[in-house]
Amino acid sequence: MSPEAFAQVSNLVIPTATVIYALAMISHAFEWAMSRSLERVVVADPANVLVAAGSAGAAEVVVPASGADAPSTGASKSEAASRIGLLLTYLAFVLHLVGVVTRGLAAGRVPWGNMYEFSITTSLAVAVVYLLCVHRYKVQWIGLGVTVVLAAVLGLATLTLYTPAGPLVPALHSYWLVIHVSAAAISGGAFTIGGLVSVLYLVKSKAERRVLEGGAAMPESLRRLPSSEAMDGTAYKVLAFAFPLWTFGVLVAGPIWAEYAWGRYWGWDPKEVWALVTWVVYAAYLHARATAGWRGRRAAGIAIVGWCVFIFDFVVVNLLVSGMHSYAGI
Repeated sequence: MSPEAFAQVSNLVIPTATVIYALAMISHAFEWAMSRSLERVVVADPANVLVAAGSAGAAEVVVPASGADAPSTGASKSEAASRIGLLLTYLAFVLHLVGVVTRGLAAGRVPWGNMYEFSITTSLAVAVVYLLCVHRYKVQWIGLGVTVVLAAVLGLATLTLYTPAGPLVPALHSYWLVIHVSAAAISGGAFTIGGLVSVLYLVKSKAERRVLEGGAAMPESLRRLPSSEAMDGTAYKVLAFAFPLWTFGVLVAGPIWAEYAWGRYWGWDPKEVWALVTWVVYAAYLHARATAGWRGRRAAGIAIVGWCVFIFDFVVVNLLVSGMHSYAGI
């Protein structure tokens, strides 16, 4: 196939993948909507009922909320929507991967020489990390957040950031480009997964506290999530994987590439500064967990701050702030 044919394939499958990610998002939204609220009634006799964690001599009876269908009906519909959403995500991922590969073949190089290519590649890394975590940690419960991110990034890239395939600018002609950007993209995907898990951790832990403190009902959608403790551990594992990769890609490979391209290892360029700020926040997250024993809400708060800093670096600095990395703009 000619480069033009590869470009046509990429320009076709990337928007198609965007639509399918959006359909997966709708399916996951339906999954959450179909999860019925269950009324939890605290009773004195714990026999043959679900004992509330942390309670003394009390237990919970789970009964359908007023006017609701049987719990098994709502749960089965919710689980079916979850499976459909995951299958659609797999299909969109395959098309997404084809789109990124054919974009590279059309350009005759690695497909991250401008902001459009960096967007479709980094979002592909988000999908890769998510699907791997689904198999390893069973995190399909963050499917709604992941598909929102993927559909939004690909939609923005297709509608506003698209740039025809072409040669790299001279500063990017280095194998350090492959090392630097691929490490940044993969760790950015992991930061996104860790951030989404941390957000849901805060929601679930708050609901758990309300149940234990006052016998308040927990929505079925939250009851089906893993325990907040398990979610906290999952976020830590994902971010512990991402941090050394970000360290190598941004603080080792990046300066080496900068010396090759611009004759200096570090120049306090806005992109370099915010990449360093991102590193500092996640370093604080891991340090606080390892030395101060921070767990739970405080650790999740730092993880969410780190994710917000990464998003600022990825979106605002790339698109709105001029600097030596301006090649990454539109």
